[in-house]
Amino acid sequence: MADLQGTHAVEVRGDVVTKRYKEEKPGAAEREWRALTLLARYAPGLAPRPISNEGGVIMSRIDGVPLRGLADAPAHAADLAAALAELHAAVPPQVLAGVPVRRWGPQALAGQVRQWCEQWQPRDPAADRAVSEGCRWLERWRPSEGDPPVLGAGDGNLANFLWDGERVRIVDFEDSGRSDRVYELAELSQHVSMWVDGEVDVLRHVELTAAERARLRECSRLHALTWLFLLSGEGPRNPPGTFRRQVERVLAVLEA
Repeated sequence: MADLQGTHAVEVRGDVVTKRYKEEKPGAAEREWRALTLLARYAPGLAPRPISNEGGVIMSRIDGVPLRGLADAPAHAADLAAALAELHAAVPPQVLAGVPVRRWGPQALAGQVRQWCEQWQPRDPAADRAVSEGCRWLERWRPSEGDPPVLGAGDGNLANFLWDGERVRIVDFEDSGRSDRVYELAELSQHVSMWVDGEVDVLRHVELTAAERARLRECSRLHALTWLFLLSGEGPRNPPGTFRRQVERVLAVLEA
């Protein structure tokens, strides 16, 4: 799940980047360092190269333009899918077995959304209906980890995927950990950055079994609900009307 406030400071000096994390996000540096180290071994070039974990996480700077804000971002959906496929296939299962579960996995996120459901204050008929129907669905759903296990980046923000002119590369692993491919695809596809400026349909370029599609539908509902609550404040980071669009998305995914 994406945080709506900054969680780190970034310093760029030449070809070296240093990330320093806020104290209220414990474990972020360890998660970032672990992911970068694993990818340097199993998928070199896909992510920054780790240099040091003293005084923050120090890594190489990689070239590229964030897909979020890129005018032709939707045209790079297949490139994004290829980067995700490389990420998810990179780390062997026997290695992943020793990697902690990613931040905001299914169990943790479902618990948080249940709390938000309980705290919801009536707003307007459409939003209230989306919350009511979503919370009823969540009470019936039993979250679990899917198969096969993969290294999950943990944040589907389109800004974390850089187009370097030939391929998509990935940055920002502070929420990363062991996950499953379908849960990661659901988070990415439902992230506000994937549709607010123009739909980036990455799922069109991913092959899924019938069982995986069923799990994708369920996980997509969870992530859509998450964004319903996150966007309910209608902050300045997204265009006016984004919350209203999210209400419509939640109702649509619940009916799918």
